[in-house]
Amino acid sequence: MSRSPVVGVLRSGCVLVAALAAAVAVAGCGGGTKPTSPSASASASAGASPSAAASPSAAVPPAMVAVTTAGALVTLNPSTGVVTQTLVPSGVIGDEVSVSAGGLVFFTVQDGCSTTIEEVPVTGGSVATIAPGSVPAVSPDGTMLAYASQPSLTAGCVPSTTDLTALYQVKIRTLSSGATVSLPANPESEDNGLPVPISHLSWSADNQYLAVSIASAEDNEGWDVTLVDTAQAQYFRAGAGVVSVPVTGSPTPQQSYLREGVYMPNGDLFVSRACCAGIPPQNTSRLMWEVTTSGVLVHQVAIGYPNLDHTSLDVSSDGQWLLYLAGNDLYVSQGGATPKELTTGLIAAAWA
Repeated sequence: MSRSPVVGVLRSGCVLVAALAAAVAVAGCGGGTKPTSPSASASASAGASPSAAASPSAAVPPAMVAVTTAGALVTLNPSTGVVTQTLVPSGVIGDEVSVSAGGLVFFTVQDGCSTTIEEVPVTGGSVATIAPGSVPAVSPDGTMLAYASQPSLTAGCVPSTTDLTALYQVKIRTLSSGATVSLPANPESEDNGLPVPISHLSWSADNQYLAVSIASAEDNEGWDVTLVDTAQAQYFRAGAGVVSVPVTGSPTPQQSYLREGVYMPNGDLFVSRACCAGIPPQNTSRLMWEVTTSGVLVHQVAIGYPNLDHTSLDVSSDGQWLLYLAGNDLYVSQGGATPKELTTGLIAAAWA
């Protein structure tokens, strides 16, 4: 039975930072289990306002691609969530896959301590290797691919340097020529040696701006979504052409953070807003919001499960459909209405 996500039972969250050979490596923690009996009264305690809109008349969502927990890249029946075709049988990782207007699916595979971006037609066919990297995001016009170059978080993979900041870069590749621009995290003068994990990338509709979701650097601190003007920025964390999206609203904006954010066609952002950062982690609130680029609430899409990570956000090209994962469960929203659970067993999903 399909359920609307609301606040449920509390569970401690986790972002772990371990010392590895005098360096710091970050491991994100998601998944978990859904509350067995979500309580409507609990939604008030999250302090979220306004409530999600009523569901419009049923309509069939656009086509979707996804990555299963077994590592298969698949297409889904948009009405039922059933797998309709397996494009790649194994080895694919999340939390991001991206489909071009021309029908190419960009995805990441794990090979030991390395990750590689590959592509395959959404209708099936031969797989081609693009570049070393992860979390690929193809521009709306299909000409550029943004992706992360960063150390693998696979257990046992230890970075070869103690200056971790230098290992994290956003790459922007012109697909027709292969020419690639690299954006480091910060100027060297601002390098504090901490990692800057890139967890998701998203292009604006005009093919110029990138929303860069940054995972926790240390002790459940450092979460951020930055908006990068690719026409002038030299870095993805700070500097000219880079702004950080502020966290506004309730609860506790000082301790809340944006877990992930993606562009909508109208220039707003669809974000996963979480609370609370700090030590120890306090997963008391997960809110799915549409906000302006200044962080101001436009519309509340859903009150999520506090004990589940809410990731792999995506917006259809016309802005009428939203999707995200709560743990391994896929939720879909039409027109910003209360999302419905479509299927489970996924680590990434995107509109096709």
